[in-house]
Amino acid sequence: MHAFAEMLFWIYTAVCAGLTVLGLYRLWILFAWLRTRRRPAPALPPPPRDWPRVTVQLPIYNERFVARRLLQAVAALEYPANRLQIQILDDSTDRTAVLARRLTRVLRARGLDADHIRRANRQGYKAGALAHGLRTASGELIAIFDADFVPPRDFLQRIVPSVLEPGVGVVQARWGHMNREVSWFTRLQSILLDGHFAIEQPARDRNGWLLTFNGTAGVWRRAAIDAAGGWTSDTLTEDLDLSMRAQLAGWRIVYRADVVVPAELPVDSNSFRAQQRRWTKGGVQVARKILPQILRAPLPWKVRAEAAIHLASYAAYPLLIALALLRTPVRLLSPHHAWMGLLPGELPLLALGTLPLAVFYAIAQRTAGVQGSMRRLLRDAFPAMALGAGLALGNALAVLEGLFGRGLVFERTPKRGSTPTTDRAALHGMHTLYRSPGTRTAILELVLLAYLIACKIFAGRTRWGEFPFLFFFAYGLLAMALPSLRESWQDTRRRAAGALP
Repeated sequence: MHAFAEMLFWIYTAVCAGLTVLGLYRLWILFAWLRTRRRPAPALPPPPRDWPRVTVQLPIYNERFVARRLLQAVAALEYPANRLQIQILDDSTDRTAVLARRLTRVLRARGLDADHIRRANRQGYKAGALAHGLRTASGELIAIFDADFVPPRDFLQRIVPSVLEPGVGVVQARWGHMNREVSWFTRLQSILLDGHFAIEQPARDRNGWLLTFNGTAGVWRRAAIDAAGGWTSDTLTEDLDLSMRAQLAGWRIVYRADVVVPAELPVDSNSFRAQQRRWTKGGVQVARKILPQILRAPLPWKVRAEAAIHLASYAAYPLLIALALLRTPVRLLSPHHAWMGLLPGELPLLALGTLPLAVFYAIAQRTAGVQGSMRRLLRDAFPAMALGAGLALGNALAVLEGLFGRGLVFERTPKRGSTPTTDRAALHGMHTLYRSPGTRTAILELVLLAYLIACKIFAGRTRWGEFPFLFFFAYGLLAMALPSLRESWQDTRRRAAGALP
């Protein structure tokens, strides 16, 4: 029994050490950004004398609530009409196809080169649609927008000169959030995303590290896509995959934080869960595929180290679940290791994974233009971190699927055409046609929470050091599970009443 207790203790310590390393990595990113944030930005290149031909690819699948908004925004782009081609890559199986066909005729009537492209099947999902569109694309530059994005009118005029710089393969713009303030749920999502787009991406860009194209709101050079081997569908994150392959082939990615493209955040927990599960599983698949090549590449060691930790950072989710499951058993079996309710491995984890991470997200919000005092931004960061912890169970399963599974079913993120003025109604039941399922994961999340509470009840004396951990997990798990179950219950009632198919 003593040997088993010691084994559990050292496993738990290793889990804490792994999470501490990931906390240090986030601090490394923050310090790299702080060190370079006052560095003068490179001078923007002048507009070209002759604007290159651009193909705008719009991959859509059952987007009846946002297709019109997307096409109207693309039609309004300020760019020479004779140098612009628009491809609606439509894999829809519902009335979206009819709507897209009608809107394409409207664009053609306005003198735009617009094509409504349909495939016989959805082979390769989004990657397959993009590759299919390239067969008839006439542009030397390829702009890509997902259905929930609304590019500003001057997007191409601002981005294209940067893509034409020598060696640049793609320019990525920053994501904005058109429905950030609709609810507490969208606000917390925006905080998590701002950490990536306001801190991580600029830090990588300014320090010469490997960047990622985020799948939308960017412009590729066609030659870079071809040189990297084109779009492939052997992972669920074709954007991350192509980003790494293009940079390994010698192309650069440029990040333009000053160009913001508003996008719609998921307004229900099941859609958010599906999005995060796809990103996690796809990221692990890319790590399994590309990481050996990165480690062998003739790149500076800091570049390889940052890319390796970046791709391995999805390990945080199974580590968090292991932390939750082992915490009480280790305390019961190895009480002599605890001090004030904390085990040795938890001290650096608390020091590096709480307040510094909150500071990270607070600075990200300030950088993204969110108004408020630093105290308020810090206060908002803690629930966002807890929401991230609430995703741990579903994303831990996605990590295992990415490592050992072969399934490549693409789970789309449903969009509702939400805006700050209409989402209040949407949150109460409008546009549930495209809602993602998530009941099974929600039940597992409540089971995990019940386990954590039972551990506290039956483990005897509880010390102060255990409450922050329980609060974070309880908040995050409830924030994901309860809305998910409520949404599933509402959909069941609507189907019974004939309001949903």
